[in-house]
Amino acid sequence: MPINQRAKGARGERQWAKYLRDHGIDARRGVQYQGGENSPDVVSELGDVHFEVKNTERLRLHNAMKQAKRDAGDKKFPMVAYKKNREPWVICMYADDAMRVLAEDDETNIDNAK
Repeated sequence: MPINQRAKGARGERQWAKYLRDHGIDARRGVQYQGGENSPDVVSELGDVHFEVKNTERLRLHNAMKQAKRDAGDKKFPMVAYKKNREPWVICMYADDAMRVLAEDDETNIDNAK
């Protein structure tokens, strides 16, 4: 990977960690070495989420989700945080994982929606 792409990726990881902190979630850029559950792109207090951060103009979503799932292991929800230039952050996760998260917090979601 060329140096400028690596720098752009690192910048995206720092920006995503800052975004989480700005929203009250303790987060920092992870230790990058080999991928896997011990080296997520961003480490946060959301211990059951594995973030794969992509800072690119053209996201290959299914490839990014496969990487996130592989690196998340069996105990974490894989999630891709995606940022395109001059666009807001987008997060993607598998629908089955989203349904499990929503089901766990169903009453709270209903109360907050009123």
